[in-house]
Amino acid sequence: MEPVTPALKIGIVTQVRVTSTRLPAKVLLTVGGRSYLEHHLDRLSRTGLPVIVATTTNFNDDLVEKLCEEDGFPVFRGSEDDVLSRFAGAAREHDLDAIVRVTSDCPLIDPEIVAAGVDRWRAENDPDLYISNCLERTYPRGMDFEIFSTARLYDAEANATLKADREHVTPYLHQNRSGAMRLLNLPWSGGGAQYRLTLDTADDWKLLDALIEEFGASTLGCAELVAILDEHPELSALNAHIEQKKLGE
Repeated sequence: MEPVTPALKIGIVTQVRVTSTRLPAKVLLTVGGRSYLEHHLDRLSRTGLPVIVATTTNFNDDLVEKLCEEDGFPVFRGSEDDVLSRFAGAAREHDLDAIVRVTSDCPLIDPEIVAAGVDRWRAENDPDLYISNCLERTYPRGMDFEIFSTARLYDAEANATLKADREHVTPYLHQNRSGAMRLLNLPWSGGGAQYRLTLDTADDWKLLDALIEEFGASTLGCAELVAILDEHPELSALNAHIEQKKLGE
């Protein structure tokens, strides 16, 4: 009889901090009676995977910890600037074999897209595989995820020295500084790559508020959200001028 291989433990780790520069405390802003962070966590929980919030030891993030504990989501607190070490700490504390990395400024992230990415990562059965849907931009911003083994994460934690590598968690992996990674992008044919469904500025906030309050966006998937923006160019115009911050900014 063949020995049974234990299933890999994969968890979603989302990074949160209240002291964001463009729109401070953005994830604690509310719409539809809930904070944007709660909308984000609700959608991630629909994947059926454990969801862990990685926030900072800064006292300002006591609010994040309180909210998450009230809603039943575990919190790991680590370095504010060395986000790579924060993710590694969260992975160790929860004994994860692989991580889905997302960021908390994506309140409308589509759980089905994330779950499909995890299914693909499992099927590939390669601990050196990095999967993402944003190595090339085919989805709207706000649907982004990355999946990689904790073995590769711990290698990055031990060897990454560039400030941007530590602040942004995954450049050491997706720029293959170790020479050991295999990269796979999962593209989207549904359009909408020009749209921003992320919460980074006051104008992003206006768009997301309108989508959730007027169109019930908190229950909609990516394709439905893209269709709304295609049909209502006045909505996408609200934040079309925003430039995404570059790596290292």
